[in-house]
Amino acid sequence: MSEKDLDKIEPVDFDLTESPLFSNQAAQVVSNKPSAKVLITLAGLMLVALFVIFVLPTVVTEYELPLERRADNIADQALSAVPNPATAISPFEAAQRALQRKEAQDVLAELLAKQAELDGLNVAQWAESDYDEALEKASIGDDYYRTQDFELAQDSYAQGREALVLLLDSVPVVVSRTLIDAQQAFEAGDSEQALAKYDLALLLDPESEAAAIGLQRSEALEEVKGLLAQADELFESGELELAQEVYQQALKRDSYNDRARARVNETAALITENEFSKIMSRGYMLLESGEPEQAIAAFQLATGLGIHEEQALAAITQTENEIANAEINQIRGIITQAEGDEQWQLAVDEYDKVLAIDANLLFAISGRDYAGKRARLDRLLVEGIDNPHRFSEDAVFEQILDVYYTGRAIDPPGPVLIRQLDVLEGLLENSQIAIEIQLVSDRFTEVTLLRIGNLGKFEQQSISLKPGRYVAVGRRSGYREVREEFTVGFGRTPSSVVVRCEERVVATNGR
Repeated sequence: MSEKDLDKIEPVDFDLTESPLFSNQAAQVVSNKPSAKVLITLAGLMLVALFVIFVLPTVVTEYELPLERRADNIADQALSAVPNPATAISPFEAAQRALQRKEAQDVLAELLAKQAELDGLNVAQWAESDYDEALEKASIGDDYYRTQDFELAQDSYAQGREALVLLLDSVPVVVSRTLIDAQQAFEAGDSEQALAKYDLALLLDPESEAAAIGLQRSEALEEVKGLLAQADELFESGELELAQEVYQQALKRDSYNDRARARVNETAALITENEFSKIMSRGYMLLESGEPEQAIAAFQLATGLGIHEEQALAAITQTENEIANAEINQIRGIITQAEGDEQWQLAVDEYDKVLAIDANLLFAISGRDYAGKRARLDRLLVEGIDNPHRFSEDAVFEQILDVYYTGRAIDPPGPVLIRQLDVLEGLLENSQIAIEIQLVSDRFTEVTLLRIGNLGKFEQQSISLKPGRYVAVGRRSGYREVREEFTVGFGRTPSSVVVRCEERVVATNGR
């Protein structure tokens, strides 16, 4: 039989009384008293059975002892294990021993499985002493097994197995401790130690994200250290843009590097700060050189950098105020000239421009109010002077008279106002002096003078009228109505006004 065939032999439990060979012998014992020869033969067979049960499984078994080498000569081992017929055990005891042996082998199998699992986790690196101690307990079980004390062997194997189970149960704690050690090594810059620790943690817990990240960072540690050192030199020499690029390379290589990230942010902030200062300086230079609009554009560009926005806005406000003040001063010059020339409407328009720039300027508010009143007075005076013929109407006369007195109350009046008032005064005085005028008709036409009344039918009539514009209306049955407009006074008084209806109205059918 080959060694391979021996390895396939399974341990079995069996009863000697179930064998056909032994069943015949048992029957013979019951029926007849056994002879000496039969007893000797029976004893020999029992010795063979004991050899099969207790000796052979120690050599050929599916549970190879981990700490015991296979015997080279199976026959020699079997012969050495043949018991003395004087010390032979009963079949029941043999069966019990076989059961105990199998139980010991089962525990041993579990122990071996735990051992293989721990070996795969490189246990010697993180729990060598405990692991050796557990195996030592197992080796004690081997000693008991060789002496066929299977119960003690099972106990020893169980102790070894439990010790290995405890080691397996401690893996999460070992992982946590290893990660701490790895982080400390990483922070100390010991890339070799950090790599070893993170590698072990990842072996113990392949799903550990912290271990995977740490291992990746440790692989790049030396490179990142070099990049940071290079970037620091560039930063100190003032080459901020180049330093920023190298810091970003380091951060790209190790995206979890807090120092690289902080330096990237710090350098970017300093670059932005310098850019802000440069833009603001250019803005103030433009302002001093008399280019306020360009200065405001520069300050607005500075507000887009995201820093010191209040400062940039204050500069814009200051510049706008300077522009406004310059424009206001220019407008005030125009206003002063307009008021001096008594061009009040122009003054009103210029005041409105000032208020559009700053609606809270008191001089513009009060000046605009006064200029507005003077402009209105000026319009009324001009309208009155241009339409003196309306003074014949009492309501119009009273209104223009109020305008006149309002103008006279102004102190100082100004030459334009004085001239207007003098002209208006003469017009008002003349408007109240009646002028006689001749009206001529034909004794058939009914004459009415609008605003005066019905004059009736006449051939000629004299009437005194105040200077003004009048309308005479003539009506006659069967004739077309006539209207005659004329002006009295102002050098336009006619010698006579003829009001006669002379055009017949031709009647049509049905009318």
